[in-house]
Amino acid sequence: MPTKLTAILLSLACGALLFAAPGESAENKPPKARRKIVVSSLGPFPLQLRPADNQQAVDTMISHWKRELEQVLPDRPDLIVLPEVCDRYPAMNKEERFSYYRFRGDKIRDFFRDVARRNRCYIAYSAAREMPDGTWRNSTQLIDRNGEIAGIYNKNYPTVGEVTEWKTLAGKEAPVFQTDFGRVGMAICFDLNFHELLERYAKQRPDLIIFSSMYHGGLMQGYWAYHCRSYFVGAIAGPENNILNPLGARVACSTNYLPRVTAAINLDYQVVHLDENWEKLEAVKKKYGRGVTVFDPGFVGAVLLTSELDDVTSEEMVREFGIELWDDYYKRSVDLRNRPSSLEP
Repeated sequence: MPTKLTAILLSLACGALLFAAPGESAENKPPKARRKIVVSSLGPFPLQLRPADNQQAVDTMISHWKRELEQVLPDRPDLIVLPEVCDRYPAMNKEERFSYYRFRGDKIRDFFRDVARRNRCYIAYSAAREMPDGTWRNSTQLIDRNGEIAGIYNKNYPTVGEVTEWKTLAGKEAPVFQTDFGRVGMAICFDLNFHELLERYAKQRPDLIIFSSMYHGGLMQGYWAYHCRSYFVGAIAGPENNILNPLGARVACSTNYLPRVTAAINLDYQVVHLDENWEKLEAVKKKYGRGVTVFDPGFVGAVLLTSELDDVTSEEMVREFGIELWDDYYKRSVDLRNRPSSLEP
């Protein structure tokens, strides 16, 4: 390896360049004011109870979630993510569950709306919803800081059992919702297996993906984060609730002891490919010092560049030094490859 490149590599490593940015030109991003946020993921196991009646079921579920929320609210999170169908009782049979859901209506959702309003935070509430025609949806409702519904995502890929046994119809939309800290997409459980949905989100480049689930997803969590260039917050009913950065690297994770995790993340980021950017990255670090971080996950040839400053955004840093984003480099590579002169006969 050339001596100069070796020196640059060492400089980047020793400088702890931490790169964080959603690989787009940020034209649709909100003002910088709330780009640094705190997110919490809650993933306790479902309540293994069979309440005597529906009123007791609603009261017990609200008490359960009140206890869980009390564990993270002191950190004043901007966003709290709950697991899939978070107010379900698995021990109930089909008749009991439908009866409970209909009695429950929006009572538990309205409890979360009140929590969001009182604590000035967003809450992703995942639950079964009955529609006017008697069919059901597996939905995540995003509640904003005022307790209003900022958006609803319906699970696009319910399992076979959900459709055949529980009258759950598949959603058709892959919406991205605007919040005061950035653009948010959502997925639920089985959705994580379907590339068609992933590609729809990848084209929209949300800043953050909310994943409410009963299933972990394994390597697919990191792949979704990397492919969408998005932060990923997973709330799973069980161990290992992950917060991942846009390169799929773990920021924080819950444990077998505590089914919750809270972490600060910075959404003022850019995903940068290393090819032809080494010297530019060294220059931006020299100028801004601790005002910029560059995170290298290793082995993928891309880094996350994050602005830690209040008066200079990561987009402005990239533009100032002519740094090429990963998405732009990818497009340039494909365009060059597809030229007739670049293809074998």
